[in-house]
Amino acid sequence: MAKTFTIFLTTAPYSSENTLTAVRLADAALRKGHNVNLIASGDGVYCFLKGQKARGLPHAGDLFAELISRGLKVYL
Repeated sequence: MAKTFTIFLTTAPYSSENTLTAVRLADAALRKGHNVNLIASGDGVYCFLKGQKARGLPHAGDLFAELISRGLKVYL
């Protein structure tokens, strides 16, 4: 039976591991067939800005775009 997970992200995309942790949790839940909501608030909204470049790190927007294509629901 599918469960619904809600992730609350409030930190900037490249200031800590929080963004990558949110991506990994959402990815794992989606792979298991669960529903996933992500609420981005405060600095977490910056994870969804286009054109950001972080040297040596994956682009947060690209990571979330792939998850959105698989069913992630995002609320800013």
